[in-house]
Amino acid sequence: MKIHSIRLSPGNDLKHSLDTFAADNKLDAAAIVTCVGSLTVASIRFAGKEQTDSVPGPLEITSLTGTFSTHGSHFHITVTDQNGKASGGHLKEGAIVRTTAEIVILEPEDVIFMRETDIQTGYKELKIVPK
Repeated sequence: MKIHSIRLSPGNDLKHSLDTFAADNKLDAAAIVTCVGSLTVASIRFAGKEQTDSVPGPLEITSLTGTFSTHGSHFHITVTDQNGKASGGHLKEGAIVRTTAEIVILEPEDVIFMRETDIQTGYKELKIVPK
């Protein structure tokens, strides 16, 4: 098992940066251990909705979880605004780092995280394949 630590800078797209990190590092499987930082705007698909909503900032990242690999990603995020109001759901591209995003990533080396369309859900869901 490997651990990666990265820091994203102001202006970086959070989801795009994580997907690019997986591609650049040829990650077969990865999971977010922790993330702290802030966003100028969050792009979130809320539960049961098809469209992506934009949540204006400034926002604090209070949680980021997910699994990802070169075969796809699935992230959930929770952010809070200046009044402490929380919003959360599926992280989508367009969530832009305000000051920093400090992220620790776990890389299991004995599995591959694939994505396959599930006939029950209609979404590409995680398929764990042994190496």
